[in-house]
Amino acid sequence: MKYFRSILLLFLLMLLLFAASACNKDDDSMIEITLWHVYGGQTDSPLNDLIEEFNNTVGAENNIHVTVTSVTNSNTIHENVLAAAFGDPSAPGLPDMFCSYPKTVSAMPDDTLLVDYSDYFNEGELSEFIPEFVEEGIVNDRLVVLPLAKSTEVMFINKTAFDRFADATGVDISELSTWEGLFAMAERYTEWTDEQTPEIQGDGKVFFVHDFHFNYFQVGVEALGEDFFNGNEIAYGPMFEYAWEPYCRAALNGSLWLQSGYATEPLRTGDTIVSVASSASVLYYSDIVTYNDNTTEQVEIIALPCPTFENGEKLVMQRGVGVCTVKSTPEREQACVTFLKWLTDAERNTEFVTKAGYMPVKQEAFEKYLMPAIENLKDKMYISLYRAFLQTQKEYTFYFPPKIDTYLELETSFESNVRNALKYGKSRYMDADSGSIDVQIIETLNYFKSCN
Repeated sequence: MKYFRSILLLFLLMLLLFAASACNKDDDSMIEITLWHVYGGQTDSPLNDLIEEFNNTVGAENNIHVTVTSVTNSNTIHENVLAAAFGDPSAPGLPDMFCSYPKTVSAMPDDTLLVDYSDYFNEGELSEFIPEFVEEGIVNDRLVVLPLAKSTEVMFINKTAFDRFADATGVDISELSTWEGLFAMAERYTEWTDEQTPEIQGDGKVFFVHDFHFNYFQVGVEALGEDFFNGNEIAYGPMFEYAWEPYCRAALNGSLWLQSGYATEPLRTGDTIVSVASSASVLYYSDIVTYNDNTTEQVEIIALPCPTFENGEKLVMQRGVGVCTVKSTPEREQACVTFLKWLTDAERNTEFVTKAGYMPVKQEAFEKYLMPAIENLKDKMYISLYRAFLQTQKEYTFYFPPKIDTYLELETSFESNVRNALKYGKSRYMDADSGSIDVQIIETLNYFKSCN
Protein backbone atom coordinates (compact mmCIF):
# COMPACT_ATOMS: atom_id res chain seq x y z
CA MET A 1 0.00 0.00 0.00
CA LYS A 2 2.83 2.34 0.93
CA TYR A 3 4.51 1.40 -2.33
CA PHE A 4 1.51 2.39 -4.42
CA ARG A 5 1.09 5.57 -2.39
CA SER A 6 4.72 6.46 -3.08
CA ILE A 7 4.23 5.78 -6.78
CA LEU A 8 1.11 7.99 -6.78
CA LEU A 9 2.90 10.83 -4.99
CA LEU A 10 5.81 10.58 -7.42
CA PHE A 11 3.41 10.66 -10.33
CA LEU A 12 1.63 13.78 -8.98
CA LEU A 13 4.97 15.47 -8.37
CA MET A 14 6.00 14.76 -11.96
CA LEU A 15 2.72 16.26 -13.16
CA LEU A 16 3.32 19.41 -11.14
CA LEU A 17 6.85 19.71 -12.44
CA PHE A 18 5.62 19.22 -16.00
CA ALA A 19 2.94 21.87 -15.54
CA ALA A 20 5.44 24.31 -14.08
CA SER A 21 7.79 23.59 -16.95
CA ALA A 22 5.00 24.18 -19.44
CA CYS A 23 4.12 27.48 -17.79
CA ASN A 24 7.73 28.58 -17.91
CA LYS A 25 7.89 27.53 -21.52
CA ASP A 26 4.81 29.60 -22.33
CA ASP A 27 6.27 32.61 -20.53
CA ASP A 28 9.55 32.22 -22.38
CA SER A 29 7.82 31.99 -25.75
CA MET A 30 5.52 34.99 -25.20
CA ILE A 31 6.26 37.69 -27.78
CA GLU A 32 5.97 41.17 -26.29
CA ILE A 33 5.39 43.83 -28.95
CA THR A 34 5.31 47.54 -28.21
CA LEU A 35 3.25 50.35 -29.74
CA TRP A 36 3.19 54.15 -29.87
CA HIS A 37 -0.19 55.55 -30.88
CA VAL A 38 -2.26 58.76 -30.94
CA TYR A 39 -5.79 57.62 -30.04
CA GLY A 40 -6.90 59.09 -26.72
CA GLY A 41 -5.01 59.14 -23.44
CA GLN A 42 -2.90 56.54 -21.72
CA THR A 43 -5.76 55.65 -19.37
CA ASP A 44 -8.72 56.56 -21.58
CA SER A 45 -8.36 55.22 -25.09
CA PRO A 46 -10.68 53.12 -27.26
CA LEU A 47 -7.60 51.54 -28.82
CA ASN A 48 -6.17 50.57 -25.45
CA ASP A 49 -9.47 48.85 -24.63
CA LEU A 50 -9.29 46.82 -27.84
CA ILE A 51 -5.65 45.94 -27.19
CA GLU A 52 -6.65 44.51 -23.84
CA GLU A 53 -9.30 42.43 -25.60
CA PHE A 54 -6.71 41.18 -28.11
CA ASN A 55 -4.25 40.27 -25.36
CA ASN A 56 -6.90 38.22 -23.56
CA THR A 57 -8.10 36.37 -26.68
CA VAL A 58 -6.19 36.03 -29.93
CA GLY A 59 -2.99 37.27 -28.32
CA ALA A 60 -3.19 34.71 -25.52
CA GLU A 61 -3.86 31.92 -28.03
CA ASN A 62 -0.81 32.92 -30.09
CA ASN A 63 1.55 33.91 -27.27
CA ILE A 64 1.45 37.58 -28.32
CA HIS A 65 1.13 40.48 -25.91
CA VAL A 66 0.80 44.09 -27.12
CA THR A 67 2.02 46.80 -24.76
CA VAL A 68 1.31 50.48 -25.34
CA THR A 69 4.42 52.38 -24.30
CA SER A 70 3.33 55.85 -25.46
CA VAL A 71 0.07 57.66 -26.25
CA THR A 72 0.91 61.08 -27.65
CA ASN A 73 0.41 63.20 -30.78
CA SER A 74 1.72 62.63 -34.30
CA ASN A 75 4.23 65.49 -34.07
CA THR A 76 5.92 63.97 -31.02
CA ILE A 77 6.05 60.54 -32.66
CA HIS A 78 7.46 62.17 -35.81
CA GLU A 79 10.27 63.80 -33.81
CA ASN A 80 11.05 60.68 -31.77
CA VAL A 81 11.09 58.38 -34.79
CA LEU A 82 13.44 60.64 -36.72
CA ALA A 83 15.70 61.11 -33.71
CA ALA A 84 15.98 57.34 -33.33
CA ALA A 85 16.41 56.78 -37.07
CA PHE A 86 19.25 59.31 -37.23
CA GLY A 87 20.98 57.75 -34.24
CA ASP A 88 20.45 60.49 -31.66
CA PRO A 89 21.90 58.96 -28.45
CA SER A 90 19.20 60.63 -26.32
CA ALA A 91 16.34 59.31 -28.47
CA PRO A 92 14.08 56.55 -27.15
CA GLY A 93 14.42 53.19 -28.86
CA LEU A 94 11.90 52.54 -31.59
CA PRO A 95 8.90 50.41 -30.63
CA ASP A 96 7.77 47.46 -32.73
CA MET A 97 4.92 49.58 -34.14
CA PHE A 98 4.19 53.30 -34.26
CA CYS A 99 1.48 55.52 -35.75
CA SER A 100 2.76 57.88 -38.40
CA TYR A 101 2.08 59.92 -41.51
CA PRO A 102 3.99 59.02 -44.69
CA LYS A 103 5.91 62.31 -44.33
CA THR A 104 7.71 60.80 -41.32
CA VAL A 105 8.78 57.79 -43.35
CA SER A 106 9.90 60.03 -46.23
CA ALA A 107 12.10 61.98 -43.81
CA MET A 108 13.83 58.87 -42.45
CA PRO A 109 17.39 58.25 -43.69
CA ASP A 110 16.52 54.63 -44.47
CA ASP A 111 12.88 53.56 -44.78
CA THR A 112 13.94 49.93 -45.27
CA LEU A 113 14.03 49.84 -41.47
CA LEU A 114 10.28 49.33 -41.81
CA VAL A 115 8.33 46.26 -42.83
CA ASP A 116 6.80 46.17 -46.31
CA TYR A 117 3.26 45.01 -45.58
CA SER A 118 3.03 43.52 -49.05
CA ASP A 119 5.18 40.72 -47.65
CA TYR A 120 2.49 39.85 -45.10
CA PHE A 121 -0.82 40.83 -46.75
CA ASN A 122 -1.76 39.12 -49.99
CA GLU A 123 -3.48 40.96 -52.85
CA GLY A 124 -6.89 39.77 -51.77
CA GLU A 125 -6.40 41.09 -48.24
CA LEU A 126 -5.12 44.46 -49.45
CA SER A 127 -8.01 44.80 -51.91
CA GLU A 128 -10.41 44.88 -48.95
CA PHE A 129 -9.07 48.31 -47.94
CA ILE A 130 -10.22 51.59 -49.53
CA PRO A 131 -7.68 51.86 -52.40
CA GLU A 132 -6.68 55.48 -51.74
CA PHE A 133 -5.98 54.67 -48.09
CA VAL A 134 -3.51 51.96 -49.10
CA GLU A 135 -1.95 54.03 -51.86
CA GLU A 136 -1.13 56.85 -49.46
CA GLY A 137 0.97 54.46 -47.36
CA ILE A 138 3.26 53.46 -50.23
CA VAL A 139 6.67 55.12 -49.95
CA ASN A 140 9.41 54.31 -52.46
CA ASP A 141 7.27 51.50 -53.91
CA ARG A 142 6.87 49.80 -50.53
CA LEU A 143 3.70 49.68 -48.42
CA VAL A 144 5.10 50.85 -45.10
CA VAL A 145 2.12 52.72 -43.57
CA LEU A 146 -0.93 50.53 -43.05
CA PRO A 147 -4.28 52.37 -42.76
CA LEU A 148 -5.92 51.92 -39.38
CA ALA A 149 -8.41 54.79 -39.01
CA LYS A 150 -8.93 57.73 -41.35
CA SER A 151 -10.42 61.18 -41.16
CA THR A 152 -11.42 63.59 -43.88
CA GLU A 153 -12.69 67.15 -44.10
CA VAL A 154 -16.36 67.84 -43.45
CA MET A 155 -18.55 70.90 -42.99
CA PHE A 156 -19.80 71.58 -39.46
CA ILE A 157 -22.82 73.89 -39.12
CA ASN A 158 -24.44 75.60 -36.17
CA LYS A 159 -27.90 74.62 -37.41
CA THR A 160 -29.69 76.60 -34.72
CA ALA A 161 -28.13 79.87 -35.88
CA PHE A 162 -28.35 78.88 -39.53
CA ASP A 163 -32.10 78.19 -39.23
CA ARG A 164 -32.69 81.74 -37.89
CA PHE A 165 -30.79 83.11 -40.89
CA ALA A 166 -32.70 80.84 -43.30
CA ASP A 167 -36.10 81.74 -41.85
CA ALA A 168 -35.38 85.43 -42.26
CA THR A 169 -33.81 85.36 -45.74
CA GLY A 170 -35.09 82.22 -47.48
CA VAL A 171 -31.65 80.69 -48.05
CA ASP A 172 -31.50 76.90 -48.15
CA ILE A 173 -28.88 74.68 -46.59
CA SER A 174 -28.50 72.80 -49.87
CA GLU A 175 -26.77 75.89 -51.28
CA LEU A 176 -23.79 75.01 -49.09
CA SER A 177 -22.98 71.95 -51.21
CA THR A 178 -20.83 74.06 -53.55
CA TRP A 179 -18.10 76.58 -52.82
CA GLU A 180 -19.80 79.07 -55.11
CA GLY A 181 -23.05 78.73 -53.14
CA LEU A 182 -21.29 78.86 -49.77
CA PHE A 183 -19.40 82.07 -50.49
CA ALA A 184 -22.46 83.78 -51.99
CA MET A 185 -24.38 82.84 -48.83
CA ALA A 186 -21.50 84.03 -46.65
CA GLU A 187 -21.78 87.53 -48.09
CA ARG A 188 -25.55 87.49 -47.67
CA TYR A 189 -25.14 86.49 -44.00
CA THR A 190 -22.74 89.35 -43.32
CA GLU A 191 -25.17 91.80 -44.93
CA TRP A 192 -28.11 90.36 -42.99
CA THR A 193 -26.37 90.53 -39.61
CA ASP A 194 -25.25 94.08 -40.38
CA GLU A 195 -28.88 95.02 -41.06
CA GLN A 196 -29.88 93.85 -37.57
CA THR A 197 -28.21 96.95 -36.09
CA PRO A 198 -28.90 99.81 -38.54
CA GLU A 199 -27.53 102.29 -36.02
CA ILE A 200 -24.08 100.63 -36.30
CA GLN A 201 -22.51 100.49 -39.73
CA GLY A 202 -20.19 97.65 -40.77
CA ASP A 203 -20.79 95.28 -37.86
CA GLY A 204 -21.88 92.33 -39.98
CA LYS A 205 -20.74 88.94 -38.70
CA VAL A 206 -18.39 86.41 -40.25
CA PHE A 207 -20.15 83.39 -41.73
CA PHE A 208 -17.43 80.86 -42.52
CA VAL A 209 -14.11 79.57 -41.17
CA HIS A 210 -11.82 77.08 -42.90
CA ASP A 211 -9.34 75.22 -40.73
CA PHE A 212 -6.96 74.60 -43.64
CA HIS A 213 -6.72 77.39 -46.25
CA PHE A 214 -4.00 75.36 -47.95
CA ASN A 215 -6.32 72.39 -48.39
CA TYR A 216 -9.11 74.51 -49.85
CA PHE A 217 -6.81 75.59 -52.66
CA GLN A 218 -4.91 72.33 -53.04
CA VAL A 219 -7.95 70.06 -53.28
CA GLY A 220 -10.00 72.66 -55.13
CA VAL A 221 -7.42 73.23 -57.87
CA GLU A 222 -6.90 69.47 -58.31
CA ALA A 223 -10.68 68.95 -58.45
CA LEU A 224 -10.90 71.56 -61.20
CA GLY A 225 -8.51 69.48 -63.30
CA GLU A 226 -5.28 71.37 -62.78
CA ASP A 227 -2.08 70.44 -60.95
CA PHE A 228 -1.70 72.41 -57.75
CA PHE A 229 2.00 71.57 -57.54
CA ASN A 230 4.70 72.09 -60.13
CA GLY A 231 7.49 69.88 -58.88
CA ASN A 232 8.36 71.14 -55.40
CA GLU A 233 6.55 74.46 -55.86
CA ILE A 234 2.95 75.69 -56.14
CA ALA A 235 1.85 76.18 -59.75
CA TYR A 236 -0.50 79.21 -59.39
CA GLY A 237 -2.32 78.40 -62.63
CA PRO A 238 -5.72 79.61 -63.94
CA MET A 239 -7.70 77.30 -61.64
CA PHE A 240 -5.89 78.73 -58.63
CA GLU A 241 -7.17 82.14 -59.67
CA TYR A 242 -10.65 80.68 -60.13
CA ALA A 243 -10.60 79.35 -56.56
CA TRP A 244 -9.08 82.59 -55.28
CA GLU A 245 -11.83 84.91 -56.55
CA PRO A 246 -14.79 83.84 -54.32
CA TYR A 247 -12.52 83.11 -51.37
CA CYS A 248 -10.90 86.53 -51.48
CA ARG A 249 -14.21 88.29 -52.19
CA ALA A 250 -15.70 86.75 -49.04
CA ALA A 251 -12.63 87.78 -47.03
CA LEU A 252 -12.72 91.39 -48.23
CA ASN A 253 -16.42 91.61 -47.41
CA GLY A 254 -15.82 90.37 -43.86
CA SER A 255 -17.51 87.01 -44.41
CA LEU A 256 -14.43 84.77 -43.99
CA TRP A 257 -12.65 84.19 -40.66
CA LEU A 258 -8.99 85.21 -40.91
CA GLN A 259 -7.76 84.81 -37.34
CA SER A 260 -5.37 82.04 -36.32
CA GLY A 261 -6.41 79.02 -34.28
CA TYR A 262 -8.74 76.12 -34.92
CA ALA A 263 -12.16 76.37 -36.54
CA THR A 264 -13.85 75.00 -33.44
CA GLU A 265 -13.22 78.19 -31.48
CA PRO A 266 -15.20 80.79 -33.51
CA LEU A 267 -18.14 78.38 -33.68
CA ARG A 268 -17.97 77.97 -29.93
CA THR A 269 -18.18 81.74 -29.45
CA GLY A 270 -20.77 82.39 -32.16
CA ASP A 271 -18.32 84.45 -34.24
CA THR A 272 -19.01 82.13 -37.19
CA ILE A 273 -21.72 79.56 -37.88
CA VAL A 274 -20.18 77.33 -40.59
CA SER A 275 -16.77 75.67 -40.74
CA VAL A 276 -14.80 73.17 -42.76
CA ALA A 277 -12.39 71.16 -40.63
CA SER A 278 -10.98 67.71 -40.02
CA SER A 279 -13.72 65.25 -39.17
CA ALA A 280 -11.63 64.20 -36.17
CA SER A 281 -12.19 67.65 -34.67
CA VAL A 282 -15.75 66.55 -33.83
CA LEU A 283 -14.30 65.85 -30.38
CA TYR A 284 -13.83 69.59 -29.85
CA TYR A 285 -17.08 71.05 -31.17
CA SER A 286 -19.49 72.11 -28.48
CA ASP A 287 -23.29 72.32 -28.51
CA ILE A 288 -23.06 75.29 -26.14
CA VAL A 289 -22.23 78.68 -27.67
CA THR A 290 -20.85 81.32 -25.31
CA TYR A 291 -21.23 84.80 -26.80
CA ASN A 292 -19.04 87.82 -26.13
CA ASP A 293 -21.51 89.16 -23.56
CA ASN A 294 -21.18 85.87 -21.61
CA THR A 295 -24.68 84.69 -22.52
CA THR A 296 -24.93 81.06 -23.63
CA GLU A 297 -27.15 79.14 -26.01
CA GLN A 298 -27.76 75.45 -26.55
CA VAL A 299 -27.35 74.74 -30.26
CA GLU A 300 -27.42 71.81 -32.65
CA ILE A 301 -24.20 71.11 -34.56
CA ILE A 302 -24.57 69.03 -37.72
CA ALA A 303 -22.06 67.71 -40.24
CA LEU A 304 -22.35 67.61 -44.04
CA PRO A 305 -19.88 66.55 -46.75
CA CYS A 306 -17.28 69.11 -47.76
CA PRO A 307 -18.39 71.57 -50.50
CA THR A 308 -17.03 71.19 -54.04
CA PHE A 309 -16.83 73.49 -57.05
CA GLU A 310 -19.81 73.39 -59.42
CA ASN A 311 -17.69 72.31 -62.39
CA GLY A 312 -15.16 70.28 -60.42
CA GLU A 313 -14.73 66.69 -59.39
CA LYS A 314 -16.05 65.62 -56.00
CA LEU A 315 -12.66 65.41 -54.38
CA VAL A 316 -11.96 65.55 -50.64
CA MET A 317 -8.84 65.44 -48.50
CA GLN A 318 -8.09 62.22 -46.65
CA ARG A 319 -6.28 62.55 -43.37
CA GLY A 320 -5.13 60.39 -40.49
CA VAL A 321 -2.03 58.43 -39.53
CA GLY A 322 -1.39 54.77 -40.26
CA VAL A 323 0.75 52.13 -38.55
CA CYS A 324 4.39 51.37 -39.31
CA THR A 325 6.09 48.16 -38.18
CA VAL A 326 9.83 48.16 -37.48
CA LYS A 327 11.84 45.29 -38.97
CA SER A 328 13.04 42.78 -36.39
CA THR A 329 12.69 38.99 -36.58
CA PRO A 330 10.17 37.06 -38.67
CA GLU A 331 8.43 35.97 -35.44
CA ARG A 332 8.07 39.50 -34.07
CA GLU A 333 7.00 40.93 -37.42
CA GLN A 334 4.39 38.18 -37.79
CA ALA A 335 3.14 38.94 -34.26
CA CYS A 336 2.63 42.59 -35.22
CA VAL A 337 0.82 41.62 -38.41
CA THR A 338 -1.42 39.18 -36.51
CA PHE A 339 -2.48 42.06 -34.27
CA LEU A 340 -2.99 44.48 -37.19
CA LYS A 341 -5.08 42.01 -39.17
CA TRP A 342 -7.23 41.49 -36.09
CA LEU A 343 -7.61 45.24 -35.55
CA THR A 344 -8.47 46.04 -39.18
CA ASP A 345 -11.13 43.35 -39.39
CA ALA A 346 -14.09 45.28 -40.84
CA GLU A 347 -16.46 44.79 -37.93
CA ARG A 348 -13.86 45.38 -35.23
CA ASN A 349 -12.39 48.36 -37.05
CA THR A 350 -15.86 49.92 -37.20
CA GLU A 351 -16.23 49.41 -33.47
CA PHE A 352 -12.92 51.18 -32.90
CA VAL A 353 -13.39 54.17 -35.22
CA THR A 354 -16.92 54.99 -34.09
CA LYS A 355 -15.58 55.41 -30.56
CA ALA A 356 -12.75 57.61 -31.76
CA GLY A 357 -14.52 59.78 -34.37
CA TYR A 358 -12.78 58.35 -37.45
CA MET A 359 -13.67 56.48 -40.62
CA PRO A 360 -13.11 52.73 -41.01
CA VAL A 361 -10.54 51.65 -43.57
CA LYS A 362 -12.29 48.79 -45.39
CA GLN A 363 -15.04 48.84 -47.99
CA GLU A 364 -16.98 46.15 -46.14
CA ALA A 365 -17.09 48.34 -43.05
CA PHE A 366 -18.90 51.09 -44.96
CA GLU A 367 -21.24 48.68 -46.70
CA LYS A 368 -22.11 46.35 -43.84
CA TYR A 369 -21.20 47.63 -40.39
CA LEU A 370 -21.24 51.42 -40.33
CA MET A 371 -24.99 51.94 -40.62
CA PRO A 372 -25.82 49.55 -37.72
CA ALA A 373 -23.11 51.29 -35.70
CA ILE A 374 -24.70 54.68 -36.42
CA GLU A 375 -28.06 53.39 -35.19
CA ASN A 376 -26.44 52.59 -31.84
CA LEU A 377 -24.93 56.06 -31.43
CA LYS A 378 -26.67 58.42 -29.01
CA ASP A 379 -24.90 61.72 -29.71
CA LYS A 380 -26.73 63.55 -32.53
CA MET A 381 -23.53 65.27 -33.66
CA TYR A 382 -21.77 61.91 -34.10
CA ILE A 383 -24.80 60.46 -35.90
CA SER A 384 -24.70 63.40 -38.31
CA LEU A 385 -20.93 63.00 -38.78
CA TYR A 386 -21.13 59.32 -39.67
CA ARG A 387 -23.95 59.92 -42.11
CA ALA A 388 -21.70 62.52 -43.73
CA PHE A 389 -18.97 59.86 -43.86
CA LEU A 390 -21.27 57.43 -45.67
CA GLN A 391 -22.24 60.05 -48.24
CA THR A 392 -18.63 61.15 -48.69
CA GLN A 393 -17.33 57.62 -49.22
CA LYS A 394 -20.11 56.93 -51.71
CA GLU A 395 -19.91 60.10 -53.79
CA TYR A 396 -16.37 61.49 -53.42
CA THR A 397 -12.85 60.48 -54.36
CA PHE A 398 -10.31 60.72 -51.57
CA TYR A 399 -7.28 62.87 -52.29
CA PHE A 400 -3.92 62.68 -50.54
CA PRO A 401 -0.99 65.08 -50.99
CA PRO A 402 2.04 64.17 -53.09
CA LYS A 403 5.11 62.98 -51.24
CA ILE A 404 7.39 65.92 -51.98
CA ASP A 405 10.24 67.11 -49.77
CA THR A 406 8.95 70.68 -49.56
CA TYR A 407 5.33 69.85 -48.70
CA LEU A 408 5.43 70.75 -45.01
CA GLU A 409 7.38 73.96 -45.68
CA LEU A 410 4.94 74.99 -48.43
CA GLU A 411 1.93 74.24 -46.25
CA THR A 412 3.25 76.22 -43.29
CA SER A 413 4.26 79.31 -45.27
CA PHE A 414 1.05 79.25 -47.34
CA GLU A 415 -1.20 79.17 -44.25
CA SER A 416 0.57 82.15 -42.71
CA ASN A 417 0.93 84.19 -45.89
CA VAL A 418 -2.61 83.74 -47.16
CA ARG A 419 -4.13 84.96 -43.89
CA ASN A 420 -1.80 87.98 -43.84
CA ALA A 421 -2.47 88.78 -47.49
CA LEU A 422 -6.24 88.59 -47.05
CA LYS A 423 -6.07 90.78 -43.94
CA TYR A 424 -3.98 93.25 -45.92
CA GLY A 425 -6.45 93.16 -48.80
CA LYS A 426 -9.39 93.67 -46.48
CA SER A 427 -7.83 96.72 -44.83
CA ARG A 428 -7.06 98.15 -48.27
CA TYR A 429 -10.63 97.53 -49.43
CA MET A 430 -11.98 99.35 -46.38
CA ASP A 431 -10.07 102.39 -47.61
CA ALA A 432 -12.45 104.49 -49.71
CA ASP A 433 -9.73 105.18 -52.28
CA SER A 434 -8.87 101.51 -52.93
CA GLY A 435 -11.12 101.08 -55.96
CA SER A 436 -13.62 98.33 -56.73
CA ILE A 437 -13.61 94.98 -54.99
CA ASP A 438 -12.71 93.28 -58.29
CA VAL A 439 -9.56 95.37 -58.54
CA GLN A 440 -8.67 94.67 -54.94
CA ILE A 441 -9.13 90.90 -55.41
CA ILE A 442 -6.47 90.96 -58.14
CA GLU A 443 -4.14 93.21 -56.16
CA THR A 444 -4.48 90.98 -53.10
CA LEU A 445 -3.60 87.91 -55.19
CA ASN A 446 -0.52 89.63 -56.56
CA TYR A 447 0.50 90.67 -53.05
CA PHE A 448 0.02 87.10 -51.82
CA LYS A 449 2.17 85.67 -54.61
CA SER A 450 4.92 88.16 -53.80
CA CYS A 451 5.02 86.82 -50.23
CA ASN A 452 5.72 83.22 -51.33
